[in-house]
Amino acid sequence: MNPDKVRSLQEVVASVPEGAHVALGGFAVSGCPIAFVHEMIRQRRGRLTLSQAVGGMDTDLLVGAGLVDTLIFGGGSLDRAGLLNRVNEAILRGRVRVLEQSSLAITLRYHAGALGIPYIPTRTLLGSEMLEPLVEAGEAEVAEDPFEGQRIVRLRALRPDVAVLHVQMADRQGNCRILGPTWDNLEKARAARRTIVLTEELVDEEAFRRSPEGTVLSGLYVDAVVPLRFSAYPTACYRKYDYDFDHLRRYATLAQTEEGFAQYLEEYVLGTSDHEGYLHRVGEERLRDLVADPERGY
Repeated sequence: MNPDKVRSLQEVVASVPEGAHVALGGFAVSGCPIAFVHEMIRQRRGRLTLSQAVGGMDTDLLVGAGLVDTLIFGGGSLDRAGLLNRVNEAILRGRVRVLEQSSLAITLRYHAGALGIPYIPTRTLLGSEMLEPLVEAGEAEVAEDPFEGQRIVRLRALRPDVAVLHVQMADRQGNCRILGPTWDNLEKARAARRTIVLTEELVDEEAFRRSPEGTVLSGLYVDAVVPLRFSAYPTACYRKYDYDFDHLRRYATLAQTEEGFAQYLEEYVLGTSDHEGYLHRVGEERLRDLVADPERGY
């Protein structure tokens, strides 16, 4: 019998050890595993190394809550809603160790991890001021192409302890469908030692068998499936719901100060007992307003 991988949010977060390397899915204001991040804050899972090609509100929340020691990322934002103010302040005040690199470099490093090789050769970052800090940190080195003699960069593979993705559909065995762009989600899931998936919809296995070509991530790579509606809110989920600009804008404004950020956390995270409590605080009417148009997908 195939294993049932459905777990509760509280259970999967409790399984993440202090000091773990966590790779977050999503991209700025789309597909961020917000429900997972909220529960990490409630359970105070800290001293994290966080990696992500493009950071969003999820990264900003964890850094602002003081749970991140090292940040490996290619930048990020809340798009037109604002900046990652908590990340920016942590960097300026030296509260977090940052290994900034291009999103391509991070994706290649995940890919090397997925292939089980120690590094991957590339020409990206040559000529960039981001290369030297990576070389000093032992995360990259400049070498000579043994075949043509040209300069190349060897990027150390990334093997996160845990990858956390948000998807539209998954079955109980962990087979996943991601509608729209996949960004670096597949590479990080295949590179990670464990992968946790938040899914908007838990689909019957037989439905996936009838059209297997739609499955982009095999359950072989997935360790736990957490079915949760609006688990990326207030970021978007293509073909499920749009992002909530007003909520993101209010967060960006409050997060300009430590006091404002603490107010946000108390109102939406620490002051709610779980994800359903958070959605109740947001309001069902607001959530209904964001449901995607079936023709446009957002």
